[in-house]
Amino acid sequence: MTATDPTAVRRVLLVAHTGRDDAREVARGFAKTLGAHGLLVRLLASDARDLGLEDTAEAVEVVDSAHGASADCELVLVIGGDGTILRAAELTHDAGTPVLGVNLGHVGFLAEAEYEDMESTIEAIVARRYSIEDRLTLDVTVQRDGEVLARTWALNEASVEKAARERMIEVVVEVDGRPLSRWGCDGVVCATPTGSTAYNFSAGGPVVWPGVEALLMVPISAHALFARPLVVAPSSVLAVEVLARTDGSGVLWADGRRTVELPPGARIEVRRGTMPVRLVRLHEAPFTDRLVAKFGLPVEGWRGSNERRRRAPGDDPGSAGA
Repeated sequence: MTATDPTAVRRVLLVAHTGRDDAREVARGFAKTLGAHGLLVRLLASDARDLGLEDTAEAVEVVDSAHGASADCELVLVIGGDGTILRAAELTHDAGTPVLGVNLGHVGFLAEAEYEDMESTIEAIVARRYSIEDRLTLDVTVQRDGEVLARTWALNEASVEKAARERMIEVVVEVDGRPLSRWGCDGVVCATPTGSTAYNFSAGGPVVWPGVEALLMVPISAHALFARPLVVAPSSVLAVEVLARTDGSGVLWADGRRTVELPPGARIEVRRGTMPVRLVRLHEAPFTDRLVAKFGLPVEGWRGSNERRRRAPGDDPGSAGA
């Protein structure tokens, strides 16, 4: 970590899944303990109200607007699952504030800590004992007849999908300005390595280690001879064109949170994002251990080499961080 002014007020933006009782309880615990250590906890007004912290003696700062909410914060502490972390990523994307996820979800691939580890997580925050990892993002542009209809971004994936359940969508896909194939399909997923264990994984795409810089494209239920997952260079530009003769419209989903309607003839361009998302890391364990722990993969019988053998991945919940 870089040196900081010891007299400056230290702020942490707290974002929680306030629709869950356990998340609210854990979030209140973090707010109280961080305040006791001299850190100022910032909350969005809606979260503060849901947590019962809008009018409290705790060291809490309430802001009304989500825009710029993470400004002057050294990190964003997220209590919830991957969906809540993606929400926090939206709040911090322009500012580049690092995000630390505390998992209360089912899998929580984006999270770095479990809620049982509150004490050690707070100790790491207070002592600034953590590292920051930049994750590749996607910048997405939607055009039609040369006119830009929308711009958005994604950390996990941008997916072009059919809007009507009973119809396929017909698309032509392009890589680096050259047409690759035409697919009648349910959709196309364009993903990052971070998103390779999300929608990309469900669609049959490959798991890509976070240290690999690449863009992924995976067709969903495509009726075509050549319809395999693709892994291309991070400098490549992916494009999906919704054929003008398509019967019906499509929809673009960014991280499953933001949508753009796609009329016939729409062109969706996906390229490496100009702004990465910064994730806080508390552990040095490899990504392999995260896969084993999160998916409950069987590794019994593994012996490894004498020089490199360690505790079997998944034995210690804290070993899952990567």
